[in-house]
Amino acid sequence: MLMKKYLLITLFFCNVLINVQVNVAQGSTSYKYDYNILYSENPKEIKDSYADSLRRLDVYYPLDKKNFQTVIWFHGGGLTSGSRSIPEELLQKGISIVDVDYRLSPKVYCKEIIDDAASAIAWTFKNIAKYGGDTNKIFISGHSAGGYLVMMTGLDKKWLAKYNIDADRIAGIIPFSGQAITHFTIRKERSIPETQPVIDEFAPLYHVRKDAPPLILITGDRELELLGRYEENAYLYRMMKIAGHKETSLYELDGFNHGDMVKPACSIMLKHILK
Repeated sequence: MLMKKYLLITLFFCNVLINVQVNVAQGSTSYKYDYNILYSENPKEIKDSYADSLRRLDVYYPLDKKNFQTVIWFHGGGLTSGSRSIPEELLQKGISIVDVDYRLSPKVYCKEIIDDAASAIAWTFKNIAKYGGDTNKIFISGHSAGGYLVMMTGLDKKWLAKYNIDADRIAGIIPFSGQAITHFTIRKERSIPETQPVIDEFAPLYHVRKDAPPLILITGDRELELLGRYEENAYLYRMMKIAGHKETSLYELDGFNHGDMVKPACSIMLKHILK
């Protein structure tokens, strides 16, 4: 399922959760998947079957390692579609992946989606040590809409502060082709066309600060990307530098379009988090 060979999959049901252990031979390293964990932390909310079905995550982690790095991964889909799916390039690297689902527009407003992302990050900080992970080595990443979510939660500290987590504890923010201006789905909520740029409180660019965690910006080829995705990231890179941030990097993947850039971007991310 995860590899072409050396797979042993054991399925069992425990209450409403499915825990799947996957033992994969990579030297002496074995991995386990814990599936479909509810990460919402607000027990006072009115029961909502849609929210309960989407505010879920999977944890993929090595069994015979301790103090490993963790990547919290958010899928793409324009904040309107998509589902949990870990890039194959991140598997069997001796790290943990927390693979997150979140509610989607138009069923909820985008501010609620950002809040879901913050809730999942907070859950990871509060629980990853139980799996053997190091809370000082938690990175947040995602593709497209997922990249937007990690920039918003990592740069605008109010989202994680709601859950008593300091965003500066994040080891690195690594968006893949994320929007740096106000997301086009948020502009659609306001009947603003996607070709009209907006920078407001829902734009990562609005929250430039010199004391942010390390920021690694990765996009596809500027001529092949969606709209001005490279240029948005380049402007964010420049403004972070001007603000005095010392750990902002920008990568443009020549020859790769918006969808194809994920695989080479994973290689760049792994070089940063495993150094």
